[in-house]
Amino acid sequence: MSNEIKVVIEEVNEIRQRLGKAKDGTDVRSPEFLGTLLTELESSEHLREQPIVRAFMGDLRTYGEQPRLLGTKNHINTERDNHLFSFFDASYFPRLSLDYLTYETLPANPHLAARYASNTMPVNITASSDGFQSRVVVALFPENHIDGRQDPDDLIFYFINKFVERHNLVTRKMIDEVMAPGSFPLIQGADDDRVEGASAWWVRLHEFHHRQGDMPIPDYLDAKKLKPLAGLEELRVDVSSMLVCLNDGELPADEARSAYEYILAERLLRYAVEGIPRPNYDAVASQLLFNYLSDNNGIALRGERIHLTPELPAVLAGFLGEIQRIERRIRTESVADVRAGLLEFTNAYTDYDEVAKDYRHIPFFAEVKERLQV
Repeated sequence: MSNEIKVVIEEVNEIRQRLGKAKDGTDVRSPEFLGTLLTELESSEHLREQPIVRAFMGDLRTYGEQPRLLGTKNHINTERDNHLFSFFDASYFPRLSLDYLTYETLPANPHLAARYASNTMPVNITASSDGFQSRVVVALFPENHIDGRQDPDDLIFYFINKFVERHNLVTRKMIDEVMAPGSFPLIQGADDDRVEGASAWWVRLHEFHHRQGDMPIPDYLDAKKLKPLAGLEELRVDVSSMLVCLNDGELPADEARSAYEYILAERLLRYAVEGIPRPNYDAVASQLLFNYLSDNNGIALRGERIHLTPELPAVLAGFLGEIQRIERRIRTESVADVRAGLLEFTNAYTDYDEVAKDYRHIPFFAEVKERLQV
């Protein structure tokens, strides 16, 4: 970290402390709060000299008439430099508020970037303020800014060094203890460079597939907001991504296979232990995947080990086909009817507690989480 960036980050953290974030019920979009924020930035010694901060201050000055961060997002989307700065407000990233980071971009396979194009930016964080150091902040979406908007040209950032870190801390331990030996020959014990590359492939394919199919995101975001359907959507795009890695012969085989193993391990193992005892939408999706694959001979649980079967790729294709058949009904049926069909499919392979009105974890993974302390 250069000394220039170091003092900028220090100033951001100091302003964060003075502002707080809605701890006393403050409306962070109120003219009073935004006026205070602007005064803090204008009074800073080093922060105000950064181009992205000047763009953000310009947006604050016109926010009352036009509640958009046009200058800030234009600076980010045109990649004028490798700096991100804004005031962020996202319920699932509670630590984010006034925050700053610098990043380095990661290389992309030309065929992958062209054939599966999206506004995805896989990057490594090189310096950041306190909010971005939160463990859960592994990505930054355009709607996380205070204006709450996502426009077609807005970049979506994924912080790949955080993906590598959590893979090493959680997923790798689960592979060693839960999977049959040899299940993930390229990922098990892989160095950080291979995991970094596989992570970058994953997020590119993930965002591309959200925008494919009969009910893409964000067009059908409202229809998929329920926890189980949000999880099903994540599973739809990740299974689609795995099948690309297995079937696109124009991708380099070794990297594609590594990405396939990585996505499957994260989706089948790491997400499965999140949120215990109350699973989040990713954990519900992993429960669904585990049960579907078990019921259709894609995986086999033998003792305390999960075995991948030779039929697994075909089973994954069949799983995706079932989701696609339901979503295809949107051409002739109402959103409510198709949503009911998706929910019925999800509940057929998950454990829903009618009394608690929530989903239960698979006992196998609850035991794994406790045993491995992950």
